[in-house]
Amino acid sequence: MYNWKWEIENDDFLERTLKRCSEKSIILPTFEQLKKPQTIPEDIKKQLAFVDLDEVHPANLFRINWCNDPVTKQIGDINYFEIPKEITGVKARIIGLVGKHFPTGAHKVGATYGCLAPYLVTGRFDPEYHKAVWPSTGNYCRGGTFNSALLSVHPVAILPEEMSRERFDWLRKYGAEIYATPGCESNVKEIYDKCHELEAESDAYLIMNQFDQFGNAIWHYEITGYTIEQVFNMISKKDQRLSGYVSATGSAGTIGAGDYLREKFPMIRVLASEALQCPTLLMNGFGGHRIEGIGDKHIPWIHNVKNTDVVAAIDDEDPLRILRLFNEKSGQQWLAQQGVSKTDLEKLPLLGISGISNMISAIKMAKFYEMNENDVIFTIFTDSVDLYHSRLQEMNEHWGSYNLQQAELDWTSVIKKQSIDYVKDLTYYDKKAIHNLKYFTWVEQQGKDVSELNAQWYDDNYWPERFSIAPKWNQLIEEFNKKVANL
Repeated sequence: MYNWKWEIENDDFLERTLKRCSEKSIILPTFEQLKKPQTIPEDIKKQLAFVDLDEVHPANLFRINWCNDPVTKQIGDINYFEIPKEITGVKARIIGLVGKHFPTGAHKVGATYGCLAPYLVTGRFDPEYHKAVWPSTGNYCRGGTFNSALLSVHPVAILPEEMSRERFDWLRKYGAEIYATPGCESNVKEIYDKCHELEAESDAYLIMNQFDQFGNAIWHYEITGYTIEQVFNMISKKDQRLSGYVSATGSAGTIGAGDYLREKFPMIRVLASEALQCPTLLMNGFGGHRIEGIGDKHIPWIHNVKNTDVVAAIDDEDPLRILRLFNEKSGQQWLAQQGVSKTDLEKLPLLGISGISNMISAIKMAKFYEMNENDVIFTIFTDSVDLYHSRLQEMNEHWGSYNLQQAELDWTSVIKKQSIDYVKDLTYYDKKAIHNLKYFTWVEQQGKDVSELNAQWYDDNYWPERFSIAPKWNQLIEEFNKKVANL
């Protein structure tokens, strides 16, 4: 049912979790500390100076925030990057939070903590028995594997077999039990099928499904939404407004920050981005695509569709071409000739494939709504080129080596001439049609209650109840940490 009571479910599970955390010297950060990392205890901040970003060390749980300084290893300023107008070609400012400086090199580790922490502190997870299963189309299973390693929990990663080689190599390095499911980025049902297979095999497999776990969206509501608000307040000039928030739909965690931003900036437009080759929101479509990490072919259970104003579909070849432009030597040389500063050129590798897709979606938004210098659009640069060097190699092998002429062609055709096609401004009934798609995945296939599906649309308290649970979780985490300290 949809009325939550986050109470202790199993005292034995909780006791074993407390014991595990005591033995491993694990302290769980509250959502409030990750939201405002300057409030992290000083003794933990001192520890971080001696802990590498990707080291399996419990102090790294406190690095699950947007403010990690990779040079000093300390809590620093918010990591964000404003794409220069010499690149975007639009008047509106386009700014992205940078995910590279999270542990694992991607922001998805936040979503996994948002899902796992409430289970730990309420006795829903037994670290001595359960295997934490992280179904994913990319970075979520990496984040889950990392957090599992910190807690000495057995991680299980499920992801499509056509994801980048770097993802699989990383998962093996951290000891994940890996299942590569058929298909590519948009083959989410095959991931669910594998989850059901494992559940039928043993109740030791506990599925941490990012597509229906509200901890995913709540982490972004609390932390990503608040962080964007802080950046806007720092960088905005007179008469500027926060006009847009752009996020790939994916598991609908990141787009949950839009619910927070709507409360602070009521006139904001929230854009959901997807691949043109799989236009599920745009036209109930299906298909395979190459924008890794964004998922498709269904509407996540945790997506508050009522808070989505517009949908944009991106041709999956476009972000791949811009990945080359941003990272090949000739691409950077051509951009420098157009006036892009050395400092900005050095930051372009901070954008991976889905981050570039988000940038292109923001450009579409700026053009569609004819935005000007007073409009600021925020988006998310989820991961960096570090996860896609094999893709660059593949493109060089298949398309030929990169040169200045190709750089000019890519920028002109993908960015300068990016049009407002495949953009849909959603009416009330457009949104309801998208919401209704949840029925086929979640009620018919996954056994959800249709009454809760209806509550998501008709009950005005449904989403506020979900997004207001973080203070309760903070209290539970604080009580949990005190018990660990007293063991």
